[in-house]
Amino acid sequence: MSQFIILLLGMVFAWANFAMELNDWLNSQECSFSCPLAVAPNPFATPCFFGAVLFSVSFVLSALLLKKTNQ
Repeated sequence: MSQFIILLLGMVFAWANFAMELNDWLNSQECSFSCPLAVAPNPFATPCFFGAVLFSVSFVLSALLLKKTNQ
């Protein structure tokens, strides 16, 4: 259960960071977090996006395992 909660919090945090980065990029073409380039890259090609996707996949797998264990 603790793994499920940690992955849930990590997923929410990762998608919130990605959403803020995407919002900043769409509004002003700037990157407010960790963009090493002078020109902001596409947010879908940043580590924030890939981290959010991997957290989501891990969360879904954890939820499936938790559901299977509780049956």
